[in-house]
Amino acid sequence: MTPQEMQAALEAIIYAADEPATLDQIAKALGVEKDEARQGLDLLVAAYQTDDRGIEVRKVAHGWKFYTKAQHHDVVRKFIKSLQPPLRLTMPALETLAVIAYKQPVTVPEINEIRGVNVGGVIKTLLEKHLITTAGRKPVIGRPILYRTSRQFLMRFGLSDLEELPSLKEFEQLAQAALGSDEGIAPIEPEGEMPADAQPDAESAEGQPIEGAAAEPNSESMDDAATSDEPSVRTAAAGSGEQVS
Repeated sequence: MTPQEMQAALEAIIYAADEPATLDQIAKALGVEKDEARQGLDLLVAAYQTDDRGIEVRKVAHGWKFYTKAQHHDVVRKFIKSLQPPLRLTMPALETLAVIAYKQPVTVPEINEIRGVNVGGVIKTLLEKHLITTAGRKPVIGRPILYRTSRQFLMRFGLSDLEELPSLKEFEQLAQAALGSDEGIAPIEPEGEMPADAQPDAESAEGQPIEGAAAEPNSESMDDAATSDEPSVRTAAAGSGEQVS
């Protein structure tokens, strides 16, 4: 396979993949060693960095996927808004997501203690939006369910893995860039207990992959809400010991 043929094949694989294509998957599909596949990926990433390209190949969630470039963020967001109703997060949901992201795996009682309110209803919302998933049960009395962020969370926030999470002080800015503008803030709803029969299992909680080239960092998530004017992550800081100004 010539270098040109490999570039074309890599481009086709990444475009066709519903989820970020991993190095193992790519090397197996091409019938080459991982080192050779990685060299081809590096060349493909570089080829899409030119200014005449509207999209780029980015490593995210342990794989590679097409994303629109940052300079086209506004026009892509307008286009997506015209296609479907926006996904929205309340500020309590964003605060709870921050707690889970930095304390995972974590139980509902632990989140309740950090936030000072009952988050049962918010947990259900985050599960429905595929931003979190279950992670087994904690080996304590009552065996409460543990929650962690999902693969979909990494994709929405443009992260390769959890090690790339910024400091709590920077999380709100990242959330605003990844989830959208103030227009997406949903009204705050009462937070209540989630019915026992409404708690999904680990297999059903994971989000479905996003098809096609994603917007920067994930097009359909641009209308989810976050705002840097609200203290959306202060409660998470209380549980982690990090100072947030």
